[in-house]
Amino acid sequence: MNELVKSLPSPTLPGLQLPCLDTGSYKGWLFKWTNYLKGYQRRWFVLSNGLLSYYRTQAEMAHTCRGTIPLATAYIEVGDTCHLVLTSGGRSYHLKATSEGECQRWVSAMQQAKANSTLMMHHSDDSGDEGPVPQEDRVLTQGVLKTLASKLDDLSTCNELIGKHGAALQRSLSELEELRGSADSTDRVKSVNERATLFRITSNAMINVCRDFLDVAESQSRRWQKTLQHEREQRHHLEETIEQLAKQHNSLERAWKENPTSYTGVERSQEGDVSDENEEAEFFDAMEDSPAFITVTTSGNIQHKRSGSNQSMMSGGMSNDWTHNENDSSGTNHMQLRRTRRSRIPDKPNYSLNLWSIMKNCIGKDLSKIPMPVNFNEPLSMLQRLTEDLEYSELLDRAARCDSTLEQMCLVAAFSVSSYSTTVHRTAKPFNPLLGETYELDRLEEYGYRSISEQVSHHPPAAAHHVTSQRGWTLWQHITIDSKFRGKYISVMPLGNIHLQFHSSGNHYVWSKVTSTVHNIIVGKLWIDQVYFSREVPRKVTGVIEDREGTARYILSGTWDDKMESAKIVDSSQGCGGSEGKQKTVYQTLQPKLLWKKYPLPDNAENMHFFSSLALTLNEPEEGIAPTDSRLRPDQRLMEAGVWDEANTQKQRLEECQRLERKRREAQANQALEEGQDIEGYQPLWFEKRTDDTTGESTYIYRGGYWEAKDRQDWSQCPEIF
Repeated sequence: MNELVKSLPSPTLPGLQLPCLDTGSYKGWLFKWTNYLKGYQRRWFVLSNGLLSYYRTQAEMAHTCRGTIPLATAYIEVGDTCHLVLTSGGRSYHLKATSEGECQRWVSAMQQAKANSTLMMHHSDDSGDEGPVPQEDRVLTQGVLKTLASKLDDLSTCNELIGKHGAALQRSLSELEELRGSADSTDRVKSVNERATLFRITSNAMINVCRDFLDVAESQSRRWQKTLQHEREQRHHLEETIEQLAKQHNSLERAWKENPTSYTGVERSQEGDVSDENEEAEFFDAMEDSPAFITVTTSGNIQHKRSGSNQSMMSGGMSNDWTHNENDSSGTNHMQLRRTRRSRIPDKPNYSLNLWSIMKNCIGKDLSKIPMPVNFNEPLSMLQRLTEDLEYSELLDRAARCDSTLEQMCLVAAFSVSSYSTTVHRTAKPFNPLLGETYELDRLEEYGYRSISEQVSHHPPAAAHHVTSQRGWTLWQHITIDSKFRGKYISVMPLGNIHLQFHSSGNHYVWSKVTSTVHNIIVGKLWIDQVYFSREVPRKVTGVIEDREGTARYILSGTWDDKMESAKIVDSSQGCGGSEGKQKTVYQTLQPKLLWKKYPLPDNAENMHFFSSLALTLNEPEEGIAPTDSRLRPDQRLMEAGVWDEANTQKQRLEECQRLERKRREAQANQALEEGQDIEGYQPLWFEKRTDDTTGESTYIYRGGYWEAKDRQDWSQCPEIF
């Protein structure tokens, strides 16, 4: 009879008492089928409130749920040898218990939770704020519910009688067996016949009550389902409307930030700087806010050197879509007319490819040495991906205006995190630049900076990058990329440091990039993770800003794919010991203030490689650029246009030309050695190798001359690489 109750889309029945197990949570280990590579994997399952959730370990219950199955809409099927299958939302979950008894206990608990959650769900649907129910429908529904409750009472009575008469019949049969052939056997047979008749009458009565119950339920089920479907459609329509309003709000907000004067009618002047400073002061001086408590286990650091002798450190961890927010403080008297950049590219074609046929021979190898079709790429080069770090350059503009080193470090830390926000959906690899390939990004008019990068080595792949801003800062980096395919995932390991120096104070910051891992290369949906210090909430970032005496002054918190916040510390105390032997410190802080927030992706981004607003402009054709610029690379340009077969042909041609050029240089070097001559290896055009004064590392530094050559349009020194 419970199956009949579970199938009814109705509210809770008055007076209904279902036979139930423990209505609380049910926990334990089960084996869950993952894929053909991993097979069954042990998972910790928790059944609570009609939801079956699973975790890799019991410890994960505090922060990371791997999946949740709503039992109200699930179909439970018991297989052979401790197996069971749950089907929900078109997806099947294959589970396996350690014993038949354990499997039966889980099935019973799931069936009971399914029955209870089904009734609760329909009760919630019908008793929500959906609007007043007409009086006629209310009276009709109450009458139906009373009828169903009455029938259920009859079923319960019949069930008890059947159990009683069945037990009595069984005893009579046993006694009859013992008295076979005796004189009392006739009386015993008569008694058995009477009890069998009672059992048959009660069984027929129960069958009739079941039929009545089913008739009533079926007669009302269609009407209830139609009403429920109508409410779901109304709710879906409301959600779509809210989503559309949110998109319109974001578009208006972005448009206002890009050009406030077109909305206020007031020309932007030097007074705009004052508002920026006021906003900054409001962030860091909100002392009237009530304190909050944050627990932090510290590790890792961003180094900071200040001209003179002071030194501060940002300690923290990161466990594991943007557009650009204009912050014009250049001091010009009037808003200049600016070029309108493109906001879309051709949609990505839907080409299928057997990934395993290519990747199976790459396990353990450096992917930069393996020729790959453009199907695995996005139409940007690694040089352009490095330039995407400048998406939130306004954070550095604000940091350059800070009088406080601690507040400046908060903004620098937020900037270092912001560069990862675009990688959430970007699982395709950028093009490996050819040796000598360059990329420039001139945003002096819009954002006050110029950026130039060059591929300075091919094996191993290495790029040098230099950015100078008119708003008080310079950034440079030399990054070598090492990547390995491990069979189930790809690891991309950037080696090298990023340097940032502020012009007015001389403050010099140094940090490094983290390892990026792309999971589910062969089976499943691709997803990316940033390998940082924290092993807690996915994508979580925490940090502590300390002064030169080592006193914690600010707490940083957030996620690398969404936002970063800062909270001023007002007190601290030592807590109990944390995991892995680390000492936990409990900080009392003011309410956190927003440092950085990612901007939403452009419309249709899912069909444009999930590019941000800046990324959409990086490959836009420019006049007067060097002939080695990534925008002029033919295979990349053809891929962006959606012509992938021709792009693969061009890619193979360029790679073959590069191999021949490398062999030519090697032959020249060997000849020079035989003749006893000194041989100088490949020398980049715009960067030169030096020893860094801060870190002592050998790195490539911008030697100058690129922008002067562009002004003269003299590219005679550039090699022909395309």
